[in-house]
Amino acid sequence: MIVEWCPQGRVLAHHAVACFLSHCGWNSTVEALSSGVPIVCLPQWGDQVTNALYLVDVFKTGVRLGRGEADENIVSREVVAEKLLEAVVGEKAVELRENARRWKKEAEATVGHGGSSDRNFGEFVDKLVANIW
Repeated sequence: MIVEWCPQGRVLAHHAVACFLSHCGWNSTVEALSSGVPIVCLPQWGDQVTNALYLVDVFKTGVRLGRGEADENIVSREVVAEKLLEAVVGEKAVELRENARRWKKEAEATVGHGGSSDRNFGEFVDKLVANIW
């Protein structure tokens, strides 16, 4: 799908999305993890390279498409097709999907009632209120 603008988080949450080809900017990385969608990583520069490294090597929810250097290298359509298939078909795809679902559950627990994000935000608000009054 190619559109001028769309709510990426809602698109990634749709059950028909098998994987996500991304430059691995921070927002895209968080949205992919919290949606439980495997990611095909094509970082260009800056934090995108680090985010892609974590998605592929630490979280095990992605496959690497590019080197992460903003040089004039062009990725062929054959390589793109190969990596997309790797992300959605076969044993590696099953592992990526399972890991992506696990990270989605972790994200939901963190922001859910009583999760660490929920608790930390509550403590922050309590400190603000205590300092105002």
